[in-house]
This record gives sequence, C-alpha cells and structure tokens, in this order.
Amino acid sequence: MKFLAVLLAAGMLAFLGAVICIIASVPLAASPARALPGGADNASAASAAAASPGPQRSLSALHGAGGSAGPPALPGAPAASAHPLPPAPLFSRFLCTPLAAACPSGAEQGDAAAGEREELLLLQSTAEQLRQTALQQEARIRADQDTIRELTGKLGRCESGLPRGLQDAGPRRDAMADGPWDSPALVLELEDAVRALRDRLDRIEQELPARVNFSAAPAPAPAMPTALHSKMDELEGQLLAKVLALEKERVALSHSSHQQQQEVEKELDALQDRVAELEHGTSAYNPPDAFKISIPIRNNYMYARVRKALPELYAFTVCMWLRSRSGGSGQGTPFSYSVPGQANEIVLLEAGHDPMELLINDKVAQLPLSLKDGSWHHICIAWTTRDGLWSAYQDGELQGSGENLAAWHPIKPHGILILGQEQDTLGGRFDATQAFVGDIAQFNLWDHALTPAQVLGIANCTGPLLGNVLPWEDKLVEAFGGAKKATFDVCKGRAKA
Repeated sequence: MKFLAVLLAAGMLAFLGAVICIIASVPLAASPARALPGGADNASAASAAAASPGPQRSLSALHGAGGSAGPPALPGAPAASAHPLPPAPLFSRFLCTPLAAACPSGAEQGDAAAGEREELLLLQSTAEQLRQTALQQEARIRADQDTIRELTGKLGRCESGLPRGLQDAGPRRDAMADGPWDSPALVLELEDAVRALRDRLDRIEQELPARVNFSAAPAPAPAMPTALHSKMDELEGQLLAKVLALEKERVALSHSSHQQQQEVEKELDALQDRVAELEHGTSAYNPPDAFKISIPIRNNYMYARVRKALPELYAFTVCMWLRSRSGGSGQGTPFSYSVPGQANEIVLLEAGHDPMELLINDKVAQLPLSLKDGSWHHICIAWTTRDGLWSAYQDGELQGSGENLAAWHPIKPHGILILGQEQDTLGGRFDATQAFVGDIAQFNLWDHALTPAQVLGIANCTGPLLGNVLPWEDKLVEAFGGAKKATFDVCKGRAKA
C-alpha cells in the first residue's frame, strides 16, 4: 500500500508539472505590426520591429536571423507608403520549455520509485532476520533448559549411586574394609564438589529469564548460548570425571581390602594352629629348617617332593645330612632331579654293592663316599659346567674330585626334585630297588661351588648356611606315601643318635 501511495503521489506531481509547464509557455497577446510613419524606410521599420517586445522577436530568435515574419523586400520596389497597411493576420506559436526545478523527468521518477522499493525490501529483510534470530534464541534457550534438566537428573542418579559411607556425614566403623571411606577430608571434598555443582545449576536456571529478555537484541544474542553450552559441557565433564575417579577408587579399595582380609585370615589360621599345638603339648618347627624326612621301609611310594622349581644352572653345590638304614645292601637314591626329556638330569645313587654315583645328563662319575655304618653323615657335592669339574665331600673333608662330567652342559630349569626315589620319567615310575631308606635333613642347593672352608663350617655346625637356590624349609618340602616329617635339629640330634 505504501508503494502504491508513493506511485500515485509521483504521478500527480508529474501531471501538475506538465500543466504548469503548458501555462507558463503561453505568450501574452501582442499588438499587430503597424507601418511606421511616412518617410521611414525598411531599416527603420526593422529597427522598430526589433525594439518592440512582441512575439516576432521571440520567433526570430528561435528560428534564426532569416526567419522574419514577412518576406524580404524585393530590390527596386517602391518604398512603403505613408498610409497604414491593413493589419496582417496573427500567427500564435506555443513552445513548452522544461522546468528543471518544478518538472521532474521520467528517469528521476523511476529512480525515486526504485529507491523506495529497495528501502522497502531492506526493511522486509531486516524484519525477517529479526524474526529468525528470535526463533533461534528461543530454540537455544529451550535446549539449554533441557540440558539443565538432564544434568540435574544425572546429578541425582550419581548421588543415589554413591556408597552409603559417602552419603552419610558420620564415619563408619562396622568393617575393616571401610576404613579409607571414613576420611573426613574425603567426605568434605565430595560434599563441596556436589554443593558447587548444585550452586552452578541454580545460578544458570536463575539467569535463564534474563537471557530470554536479552535475546531480542540481534547482535549479542548468539554469544549467550555458546557460553552456556561451554559451561554445561565443562560441568558435565567435571561430573563424569568425579564419578569415574570414585568408581576406580572403590574398585581399588575393594581389591585391597579383599587381599588384606585373606592375609588376616591366614595369620589367624596360623595363630590358631599354634595355639592348638601348644595346648596339646607339641611344638612347631622352630627354626623352619629344624626337621627331617624319614622313610622307614624300602618301597616305591614313600618320598618327599620339593615344591620350588629350579632355574637354569651352570654350577651347583648340593649338601645334606644323611643317615642310611639299608643294612649294607646299597643306599638307594637320596635325591633325583628330572626335566622334560631327561629323567636323569641330576641323580645321586648307590645301587647294591656298587659305589655311590653322580649322574648328570646321564653321564656318570663314581664318588668315594660311604654311608653304610648307619650314622649321620654330612655329604656335599660341587659341580661346574666348565670342563665338567666335580668335588665330593663327606663330613667336611674332600674325598675326591674329577672332570669331564657333562662338560659344558647347563642344568635345565623347571624340573621336579624328589627325595628318596629315582625317577624313570618326569615325577614318576619309581623303582623300589632304588629307593632310599633312612633320614634326610638340611638339603640345601646353591648356584655356585662352595669353598672347602664353607663346607667344613656347615659340617661342624659352626657356619650354618642356607642354599640361595633351594633352602631347607618346612613349607617347601611335602611328604607322600607314608614318609614322615619330624622335628629335628641335626647339630643336636646326631649326637643323641
């Protein structure tokens, strides 16, 4: 409507200008040309005509110098008479001169109309942008409200999912595993974190109405939802990180408390066993190496097994206290060590009336040792893979040595060590004729060759030494098939025996 009004006004202005132009172009009525008085020539008439302000001058000025009203005088014509000529007919000519100020042209009218259309289109575009901006602000504010409600729900679920020890203010002392949760500093820290999150959510909800009113302004409105989204993301990240940290700490505490509970139960069982033994008048193995393995008869099912696996060895020294009860018919096998693929990796054997032998990887060396008197004897055997050197000690004294016994062969790891039986396969197929009958104590193994002084100190009970690879401990030796484990201090007991 406004555009139509503008066009109508422009048309009226153009029409009014045309009327004014037509009225302004009509000349005033001029008197007819009169003949000059007698005696005047054509030049005088011409000058008089030029001096008169009639329309003839205007037309001559418009059409040029040769455009006079009457035809030119012919040469030789008589001069004008003094009598007045009859009046010549009048010719009216109208000339419309455009007025720049009052008569706008069609191009100017078109430019004005185009300017009005552009202004109208600009106003419509601005109004549409404002409307779209308001709709976007409304959608973002609704999304922010949904985000706040979602975070509030998550916070409620997190608070409901926390352990009871974190929700209560007072410490809990009903179980040993709950001790770390009773820390006042941890409880206060968690409460402050939850309270800070609640305060932030409350402030954001309070700021929403102000942001709704402020969203009408087109320029700063887009910055508000961006800042709000970043704050929401930050709060959500902090909340998730806190929940994950609490979950990891709960799992770690549960695992550590389970292990601690098992250890305490084990200690309690040991104490109960100790109390029961004291009540029945028996004593535990104290020190842990003060025991012996007794095999009373020759068979293929009484033996003791060492629970600890051996590493790869390039040298070793094995020492033990032995008392044979075979009655002079061969001492049997005090110990044997087998590995997968080789049953005779290390074997100490005396069969029948043959001398005692040391087997390493099925290679044999005869040892000048004797245990047939039925007394306690200290036996030590040292070997190294370099040149296969070996040495045999009895009661602290060197009895013999040699070389080329499985030279450059390392002792293989992860085998089975049996006391009292000879293995034909890994851990089994015992032969009763090769079984040991008697007592075994202080079986120790080192990964190097002991010096003669060290061997003598162990034999005289002046320098006791436990094996660095395999020490003689009660928990590492298990008896099977009727073999007995009994308390025995070798340095005191051999004198009584």
